[in-house]
Amino acid sequence: METNKVYYELTASAFDWAIADGKIIKAWGFNHQLPGPVLRAKKGDRLVIKVKNELDEPTVIHWHGIRLPASMDGTGEVQKPIQPGETFEYRFVVPDAGTFWYHSHLNETVQMERGMYGALIVEEDTGLLTDADRVLMIDDMKLNRDNSFKRGNFISNWVERHDGRQGDTLLINGEENPVIDMHAGQTERWRFINSSSARYFKLNLDGKAFKMIGTDGGLLEQPLEVTQVLLTPGERVDILAGPFTEGENFALESLPYDRVTILKAKREPFAKVQVGPMKPSLALIPEVLRKIEPLAPVHAAATRKIRLSVDPSLKHIIDFQVNGGMHTMDKPVYVGDLQVWEIFNSSLMDHPFHLHGFFFQVLEENGKVPGYLAWKDTINLPPRSKAKIAWMPDNRPGMWMYHCHILEHHEAGMMANFEVTDPGKGEAFAGQDHHHCKG
Repeated sequence: METNKVYYELTASAFDWAIADGKIIKAWGFNHQLPGPVLRAKKGDRLVIKVKNELDEPTVIHWHGIRLPASMDGTGEVQKPIQPGETFEYRFVVPDAGTFWYHSHLNETVQMERGMYGALIVEEDTGLLTDADRVLMIDDMKLNRDNSFKRGNFISNWVERHDGRQGDTLLINGEENPVIDMHAGQTERWRFINSSSARYFKLNLDGKAFKMIGTDGGLLEQPLEVTQVLLTPGERVDILAGPFTEGENFALESLPYDRVTILKAKREPFAKVQVGPMKPSLALIPEVLRKIEPLAPVHAAATRKIRLSVDPSLKHIIDFQVNGGMHTMDKPVYVGDLQVWEIFNSSLMDHPFHLHGFFFQVLEENGKVPGYLAWKDTINLPPRSKAKIAWMPDNRPGMWMYHCHILEHHEAGMMANFEVTDPGKGEAFAGQDHHHCKG
């Protein structure tokens, strides 16, 4: 059966963008939008995305959370950067339903700060039906009074190296203080994507309970009722919001989370929710959303140990390292060999660990089994903590990476490449078709 093809064109450029009435920034982004357009496909579709670069510097696009061929992952290790004036065509099948996103993976601390990101939603037919489906991309920006992007001095640059860049201009979908209007009596699906450089977003809806139904790799096995949930940079969470009562008005906000930074965390509102007149609900929420098979026994022995550390440096004051090296190369893994990785954060600050191109299951966090099974590509490691994850390298050989998704920590060295290799074949995955041309 022929795979359905879905075509998109994205043009990266600089443009003026109003984040509020009369508040104009010089954004960088896709198709003159911030965030870029929401790309939509159905599970199993083949996406063909032509990216044209009209910036004054090169870029590449990473498809965060998509299990695609290595050559399509959008990093400098697998692709020549798209130079100004050039076009690159990404082609890949989307094998999983869920909330994903795309973003620059070159000079990210500048390009993503200015708006080089967008959502990628992959749908499938399930028994889940909601009254609305919203994508909510979380970001912040560090702006001067004239709305230009702040450039730091020695001290503020050092703080940014330590903390990651956090700004006071808080955005949902490229807008300050937006209003979310919804009807009383209805239940909506809200897909949150944390696209910020370094912000930890502790979602709170005025203490109201909501149901978490999905994480990085799609739906959970069943809805989980909570009153707050933490999203680190790169992470996604799908929730069911509502039903609420007519006339309710409350803040969609982030509660303080201490990730051991120099600048202290505070409670911050990102949007307002206004509940209008009652409307009948069509929502249908199954008790079981899907089945997730465990990849490995909880107490499976680690096949690899990874240490994230922050160490003194004569040159930079502090260095961000993986296994004692910066921007390092880890050992290869083999197709079909179950991976059980123990990740130890020996530093005194949090780090969100992100694995490119594959989903993992969390077996243990500090020796404790998580309360539910989920597919993840990003996990937070608090200070002096350990996590054990399991994942399976399928037949997509090539160069991959893992890194801290605080962009400044990644840039400062906290990342590693590794190769997935098939010793029996030594040939590339069949889906690695691409086209690179001058514009």
